[in-house]
Amino acid sequence: MPHPFLARLESFRDSEAVAFEGRSYRYEDLLRLVDEWRGFLDRHRVRPGEVVTLEGAYSPQACAGLLALIERGVVVVPLTALPAAKRAEFLDVAEVEVVVQVDEGGVHRCERTGRRADHALYGELRAAGRPGLVLFSSGTTGRSKASVLDFDKVLARYGEPTRPSRILSFLSLDHIGGVNTLLHTLSQGGTVVTVAERTPEAVFAAIAEHRVQILPTTPTFLNMVLISGAHERYATDSLKLVTYGTEPMPLQTLRRLGEALPGVRLKQTYGLSELGILPTRSRGDDTLWVKLGSAGFEHRIVDNILWIRSEMAMLGYLNAPAPFDEEGFFNTQDVVEVDGDWVRILGRNSEIINVGGEKVYPSEVESVLLEVENIAEATVSGRPSPVTGMVVKATVQLVEDEDRRSVTRRVREYCGRRLEAYKVPVLVEVSAAPQHSERYKKIRSAA
Repeated sequence: MPHPFLARLESFRDSEAVAFEGRSYRYEDLLRLVDEWRGFLDRHRVRPGEVVTLEGAYSPQACAGLLALIERGVVVVPLTALPAAKRAEFLDVAEVEVVVQVDEGGVHRCERTGRRADHALYGELRAAGRPGLVLFSSGTTGRSKASVLDFDKVLARYGEPTRPSRILSFLSLDHIGGVNTLLHTLSQGGTVVTVAERTPEAVFAAIAEHRVQILPTTPTFLNMVLISGAHERYATDSLKLVTYGTEPMPLQTLRRLGEALPGVRLKQTYGLSELGILPTRSRGDDTLWVKLGSAGFEHRIVDNILWIRSEMAMLGYLNAPAPFDEEGFFNTQDVVEVDGDWVRILGRNSEIINVGGEKVYPSEVESVLLEVENIAEATVSGRPSPVTGMVVKATVQLVEDEDRRSVTRRVREYCGRRLEAYKVPVLVEVSAAPQHSERYKKIRSAA
């Protein structure tokens, strides 16, 4: 018998499931690919409970592979292309037993590593006869943590079909956002639009070609869109909703986005690999205040830090203690402000810059920097100071080349008029190097 999730997809057989590189795949085609995967896994004797990678670009073949591995009852470790050392680290931490690779042409490769995965968290999944999911954090502020989730609990979040949509899957399958986009869209009988490269040009070309209705992405990528002007070169009349998450959104970027895409609803999302994606409601398109939903989730604020309890919370980390309290609430480490039922996420506690006892939130300074003429992108971080402990450093990218001293002077003058003195960048660096990860999230440690 097929997995219940796959059985649901049978009812959508004639609808379009995936659009990729100019080709359309119906649900019937996707289910045929899943069946091919079943034969592949049989031939290589992949058994329930084994820890198996799924390595490759986001493609219909990879989507079908994920569904087949869930049905097989393995612990899936989705990976994208990684440097050799990082890949070796992930395979070691996850205690991977079987490596499965797939390319866009549908060629699958399988080999055994000789390891035995005996972590206690895997024992829990095997004892319950449930599939698992291992997701690695971005590691932008330290070593990547490996979360272990019960895949049946992840799937339980997707209710009965209501309104199918055409959604561009921006984040890859190694990210909770990418997994959520795929499974949510398919559970509703919608269409997942995938792209081979995540550039403003490629994404907005796909939006126009495939009549995308929903774009889930990151604030950093949306700022890149505004800089590139890609939204002006392609039709966007199909686009109804843009959601953003994974990092704080600069208010200046949000306002410019609203002007660039009039009529498109803008919604802040919130989710973590450890907890899943929470239902949210933005107070408005031009505000960063958000209401966190309670369907399967509870939250509370302790000393301005957001704690969340989730029905689909991870079982734990493979390589770190899990920050749950005795009641099952998870410390997100996100600092928030509260206004009744609304919260505003200021940033990670670890990213706050302490200047002589005063707190500086990078996203606030970045939003002001984006108001400065000729600045395309800005990343703010802290640097040690013998006088105040820390000072603010701004790394900026320019629209057009300009004398560095002129940039520094203009930044300090403008920020001096808009911010308290301790928030004004003491160090200003002009750089053409990307300040974001492959997941389009700012890397403040590299600023």
